[in-house]
Amino acid sequence: MELRRVVITGIGTVNPLGSSVEEYWNNLKNGVSGAGPITRFDASLQKTKFACEVKDFDATRFMERKDARKYDLYTQFAFASTDGAIKDSGLDIEKIDGDRVGVIWGAGIGGLQTFFEESRAYKEERPRFSPYFIPKMIANIAGGLLSIKYGFRGPNYTTVSACASASHAMIDAFNMIRMGKADIMLTGGSEAGVNEAGIAGFNSMRAISTRNDDPKTASRPFDKDRDGFVMGEGSTAFIFEEYESAKKRGAKIYAEMAGGGMSADAFHMTAPDPEGRGANLVMKWALEDAGLNREEIDYINVHGTSTPLGDIAEPKAILKTFGDHAYKLSISSTKSMTGHLLGAAGAVEGLACILAINNNIVPPTINHFTDDPEVDNKLDFTFNTAKEREVNIAISNTFGFGGHNATVVFKKL
Repeated sequence: MELRRVVITGIGTVNPLGSSVEEYWNNLKNGVSGAGPITRFDASLQKTKFACEVKDFDATRFMERKDARKYDLYTQFAFASTDGAIKDSGLDIEKIDGDRVGVIWGAGIGGLQTFFEESRAYKEERPRFSPYFIPKMIANIAGGLLSIKYGFRGPNYTTVSACASASHAMIDAFNMIRMGKADIMLTGGSEAGVNEAGIAGFNSMRAISTRNDDPKTASRPFDKDRDGFVMGEGSTAFIFEEYESAKKRGAKIYAEMAGGGMSADAFHMTAPDPEGRGANLVMKWALEDAGLNREEIDYINVHGTSTPLGDIAEPKAILKTFGDHAYKLSISSTKSMTGHLLGAAGAVEGLACILAINNNIVPPTINHFTDDPEVDNKLDFTFNTAKEREVNIAISNTFGFGGHNATVVFKKL
């Protein structure tokens, strides 16, 4: 069958660097850290007392107050970013055929705050759970509620693959359109893990930084003294649309989604394959799916979490995938600024790729102080300062616990 082309015609975000795409991009290209002391709860008993929180978020800007009480924060974030993407797309929701519009969303955990609060209340305050406990907590509910709000009756489900969740959602949404199963797809991801359970859980794994004396420099991808990732939160939403239809209605087109790859490490529950075999496969397959040669890629937004093992394995995979061209690529980890948005990471980092393409600017990897001898520092990690260069094609890597890998490819039209 002839595959249809898919373009991005609407974008929206709420994340630690801003509650609009413009604010996010300005802070991203200027190397601003979103990290700071945790304000959402008393973190004094936690080993890690900081995170990259969304600032000044007001859910009632996007929903009725009575509905906000029924929705976990991860769903509220999803509504906020989707509101921006829908408005940005210029779509007339009343006139489009809702049967041909779907929602595929990504969330790694879902309503963790709800689960924690309800369990604590059951033990300490009341021997019962709220009737909203289950529908408020389950990871698929954001996508379901978005379809209800906008009347989108096409394919609808949620991908749950830890940190690769949003990227898997975007790949599936892309395939729905190019195979003719839908004409428009709302996709992206949201996560809200900055709470007692999220911070304490990752602390127990020794996965997150404990650099409490200097939160803004705590996320240090590829730096010798990195000590774990910094928790982030938020959401990014995209409107994916069939190219000819978007062109016909005169939509603004940000980029084309050209392909996606998926693989597994098949190695360890939480650690990456040390040689980056799964990461190599997913990038190779993404390029094949997009019909591109490795020499055509300009920029990679890497998974780059600032963990001791992951930041060694991914550069190895890049060198294996791209060969000598690896040294001509621009590479950066925007997690150094946003923190790690877990299941929403692929969406907020995919947006960074799209904005890099639109502005011909590669955002930096901030907080680099000391080279790691186990990393090939001849690679261009765009340390500390953004770089102006032509960006025609960019890819985004996301790798999740369980060995789930996803890579998405964006292309300038």
